[in-house]
Amino acid sequence: MPYALRPAGLDDAAAVTDLLNEIDRIEIGRPETDLHTVESDLKRPDITLARDSWLAFDGERLVAYGLLWDESGGERIDVDHYVLPDHQRAGELLLEAMEARALAKARENGVDRAVVHLHLNAEPTTDKRLLEGRGWSVVRRYHVLRRPLDAARDLVPSVPPGVRLRPCADEADRVRVHALHQSTFAEHFDFQPRAYEQWLHDVDADLLDWSLVWIAETDDLGDAGFLLARDDREAMGWIRSIGVRREARGRGVGGLLLRHAFATFAARGRDTVGLGVDTANATGAPALYARHGLDVHFAVDTWEAVLT
Repeated sequence: MPYALRPAGLDDAAAVTDLLNEIDRIEIGRPETDLHTVESDLKRPDITLARDSWLAFDGERLVAYGLLWDESGGERIDVDHYVLPDHQRAGELLLEAMEARALAKARENGVDRAVVHLHLNAEPTTDKRLLEGRGWSVVRRYHVLRRPLDAARDLVPSVPPGVRLRPCADEADRVRVHALHQSTFAEHFDFQPRAYEQWLHDVDADLLDWSLVWIAETDDLGDAGFLLARDDREAMGWIRSIGVRREARGRGVGGLLLRHAFATFAARGRDTVGLGVDTANATGAPALYARHGLDVHFAVDTWEAVLT
């Protein structure tokens, strides 16, 4: 029986979440995808669901899902691709459709090629031979890290002289966090600059608990770093991003922000906190996280295809 393909709609979010959690169980042993995350993806302002999303069904059963978006306005296109292990042909059909759309999107942007990135678990349900056969290759590896929390041990850290932490309390602070994010991540692999309004969507500003966003300032540098966390994942507390200005690195600012986040999550009753890191990060972040007790939960690879 051939697979039936159609675009996704907002009312498909629950079914997509169920599919992704089924894949989570296979890849990492437990479900870690939340409905609001899928809903946010489907509501991205830079996609048109009719052209940039795909569902594949085996009869009534959803077996594959794909999404495409463009943050660069140029050749760099991103896609998500998920397929159950026994339905690789459905995954291939989605790849064919996404590759064609990615190249068309790049040409709409005025360039003649698409450089497409896809993030997959290091041991994915997608057959890696299928990707390799279509010219995809791994260009980067990330680790998802996690750390146990203990309210009796993870206490609010003392702040050293000349340093202050403040919560992101108002619009001016949000603007400042955006600026810090853009400047501290500018040299990271695959960074795409984001205007303020785009960034607000990226962080789900309407749903974000802004009391879990902190700014670190020093006497000599002013605002020197930030940490943006969220407490809306069922599996664990999550540190979405942390950045420290180059001039302030090596002075304990990053560690202070981490320990403050650990203490806050522990006080809220969380028993685990997690974050993601580029294993080739040149700022010293992997070593910082290791020193603060974060261990590898699972690995994620960035796959790349150059389409002309």
